[in-house]
Amino acid sequence: MKPNDTEHQNAAPQADSTSEAADTAVDPVVTLEAERNELKDKFLRLMADMENLRRRTEREVADARAYAVANFARDMLNVADNVRRGIENVPEEARESAEGAFKALLEGIDLTERDLQKTLERHGVKKLDPLGQKFDPHVHQAMFEVPNADVPSGTVVQVVQSGYVIGDRVLRPALVGVAKGGPKTNGGEPQGADNASSAT
Repeated sequence: MKPNDTEHQNAAPQADSTSEAADTAVDPVVTLEAERNELKDKFLRLMADMENLRRRTEREVADARAYAVANFARDMLNVADNVRRGIENVPEEARESAEGAFKALLEGIDLTERDLQKTLERHGVKKLDPLGQKFDPHVHQAMFEVPNADVPSGTVVQVVQSGYVIGDRVLRPALVGVAKGGPKTNGGEPQGADNASSAT
C-alpha cells in the first residue's frame, strides 16, 4: 500500500464526521423561534383564561347584586300576604261606613301595603298578576281546575296566592286555579292542563 492511499482513507472518515456534525448542529435562530412560538401560545392561553375569569367574576358580582336580597324578600312576602288578608277581611260595607279611628286604621293599612309593594319593587321584586293569563308552569302553580266553558282551557281564572319574581328568577310561584272545559288554545290542550289535573 502506498502512503498516499493511507492519507485518502484517513481523510474520508474525517469528511463524513464533519458532515454529520453539520447535520446535527441546530440553527440557533430556529431554536429561538420555536421558543418564542411556545411562549406566545402560553401567553395567549393565559390571556384567554384571564378574560374568561373576568367575565365570570362580573357575572357573579351582577348576580350577587341582583339577588342578594332574595332570602329577605322571600320572608317579607309573608308580611305582604298578611297585610293583604287584613285588607280583604274587612267587609266593603264596614269600609264604607267606617269613621274616626277605624277609618284611619284602614287607611293606614292600605298605605302600609302600597309602601311595602313599592319598597319590594325598588329592590327588583315584582308581583305577578296572572288572572286571565295562560297558565305558565314556570311562574304559576296550579292548585285546582275550575269548569268554565266561557274562557279558553288553561286560562288562570282564580289566584289563591300572589306570585313574585326577582329579576328573571321566580321568588314564589303564584298559586292559581285554571279553567277547564273551554275552547282549546294553540290547536290543542294547553301546557298547564296536565299540571292542573295532577294538582287536583
